[in-house]
Amino acid sequence: MVARIYQPAKTAMQSGTAKTHLWLFEYEPEAAREIDPLMGWTSSGDMNGQIQLRFATKDEAVAYAEKHKIPYQVFEPQPRAARPKAYSDNFRSNRVDGNWTH
Repeated sequence: MVARIYQPAKTAMQSGTAKTHLWLFEYEPEAAREIDPLMGWTSSGDMNGQIQLRFATKDEAVAYAEKHKIPYQVFEPQPRAARPKAYSDNFRSNRVDGNWTH
């Protein structure tokens, strides 16, 4: 029963970075999900898969795991590849990409 401690990535459906500043504590799945033969739904008997704790810092999440003697792995967040741009950047006077006129 190993736990994962990580910061979630930005969702692809939104441009904002909400809910990406907290650290998540989740258990790794112990067994693969099974398909119900009658309805076709996926299910699992692993109840720890439903637990998801949120912490303000990585140190708080690590302290929780050590206090309760839970083995854990910490996954550091990957840096974003591009800096966010605003629509108004297209019309800046000191634009580097070259002259752009209407």
